[in-house]
Amino acid sequence: MRFVRSCIWLCLAVLMLPAMAQPVRMKDLGRLSGWRENALVGYGLVTGLAGTGDSARNQATRQSLANMLSRFDITIGADEVQSRNVAAVMVTASLPAFARAGDTIDVSVTSVGDARSLVGGTLVLAPLKGADGRIYALAQGAVSVGGYRYDANGNQVQKNHPTVGTISGGAAVEVGVVDDQATPKTERLTFVLRDPDYTTAGRIAEAINAKVGQPVAQVRDAAGVEIAVPAAQQAHVAPFIMELETVSLQPDRIARVVVNERTGTVVAGGDVRIDRVAVSQGDLKVTVTAETTVSQPMFVRQTAAGVRTQAVTNSQMAVDDKGNSAFVEARNNTVADLVQALARLHVSTRDVISILQAVKAAGALHAELVIQ
Repeated sequence: MRFVRSCIWLCLAVLMLPAMAQPVRMKDLGRLSGWRENALVGYGLVTGLAGTGDSARNQATRQSLANMLSRFDITIGADEVQSRNVAAVMVTASLPAFARAGDTIDVSVTSVGDARSLVGGTLVLAPLKGADGRIYALAQGAVSVGGYRYDANGNQVQKNHPTVGTISGGAAVEVGVVDDQATPKTERLTFVLRDPDYTTAGRIAEAINAKVGQPVAQVRDAAGVEIAVPAAQQAHVAPFIMELETVSLQPDRIARVVVNERTGTVVAGGDVRIDRVAVSQGDLKVTVTAETTVSQPMFVRQTAAGVRTQAVTNSQMAVDDKGNSAFVEARNNTVADLVQALARLHVSTRDVISILQAVKAAGALHAELVIQ
């Protein structure tokens, strides 16, 4: 009971947090158009495994190992490869927007065969390609795995996923995204909002115009703000972008209530509005008990052929309707007030979630209800 009450008051404390109107930097609300990461993918081999690699049934691994050895003037057929110390893997990485040749990036390594574990393995040099088929980075290094798996005499002990690992800084960028040549003149920029909203876009345009001192920004749509670079800064636009990143404003917030049914968590802004609503919640408890007994013929010296011991199950059902339904009337038009009233009646957290869903279905909750 104390645990349930603690959950209720924790939920209430989150809901009752005051909405602090703090300015937010423009750089925290989105990005300039063209700034994005690029996905890279490659195929490789992880060697040095302690018998936990791919089995001989994996033809791709055997062929890949034979091909790799042929580069070192070692000729061996794929059918002759029997080592379980090698695993075929896929290597993935994200190339940052301003990566240059020589930079290092993190890579993820995942098994594609029937390897049991990648613990202790080392990735052999693997090229990473972009969507255009061009090689942008080369990956190699010791694989770090946050788990393990051990087998012995039919027993198995496993923690996390030992067939997935990472290599910190394991890939060297060979082809950068940024051109080191002279940057062409930039006349216009487009700022893209992370959460599209016309009100926030309008406030960004107003803040930029106030900062620059002239009407250089205008709203294109809910997700974009067009910015005209002043003529004096078009040749070297970096200082102008630095000035834009420091622009602060108060973004508009969408009313949203987030409900996690698995953990029983409810998070909402303290000013999320609801209409006047009355909530009645009853308590009906149904209990079913079963008792199994054995019917065995007693005091019978000689029984017939069809007489035998029989197990009999007796079931009982009890319905407990306490009849003390909780009635709550929300008057102050906020979700926090409703949850506070329910907490005073010691309503469980999961019942609070069900009530919020019912209030949304009744059309009284003026917010987006996100159920996870």
